[in-house]
Amino acid sequence: MLRNFSLLLGFAMTATVSAADTQAATTETLTLGGGCFWCLEAVFDELKGVSSVESGYAGGHVANPSYEQVSNGTTGHAEVVQITFDPRVVSRDVVLQVFFTIHDPTTLNRQGNDVGEQYRSVAFYRDAEQKAAIERAIAEARKEWTGEIVTQVVPFTTFYKAENYHQEYFKLHGSQPYCQLVVAPKVAKFRKLFHDRLKSSG
Repeated sequence: MLRNFSLLLGFAMTATVSAADTQAATTETLTLGGGCFWCLEAVFDELKGVSSVESGYAGGHVANPSYEQVSNGTTGHAEVVQITFDPRVVSRDVVLQVFFTIHDPTTLNRQGNDVGEQYRSVAFYRDAEQKAAIERAIAEARKEWTGEIVTQVVPFTTFYKAENYHQEYFKLHGSQPYCQLVVAPKVAKFRKLFHDRLKSSG
């Protein structure tokens, strides 16, 4: 009886590990910066195949930076979103296409009236495949944008999740002036150009 119980326990543990491995194998993560993270988060929240979007900071030299530190421009971080998605539903190339459509990759260290190194256009890669995909996306973006693409392509190191009040900001505060004037037009552009990729499209 004890032997049978041990066998059953071993099988259950193996099944649990296998399920976790399968989940990890069917998701991918990209970390992207293109202006205020509220804008990017609001858009990628609506992209079919995306399971998680977190606003945060990456690319700097200070551990666990605060929003105030990043905003002062002294930490070297960019405001970014960390996007987890299922490549069986939405490809890496489509995620990057959306990224290069909804922000202006030709303006150095700024998006609109948001100016500073923390608002730079940057894509962090975790492996050679992601780097190659980002470079392909930049090549495609050159066909759509006039002016030089200034997006930085750099290896991923560490992501620091932003303060809780930054998470789901547009969803919770969509009526605020900044959201209406800056975030909402980007969301509208995404919905128009990628209407067949919306989670709400079924």
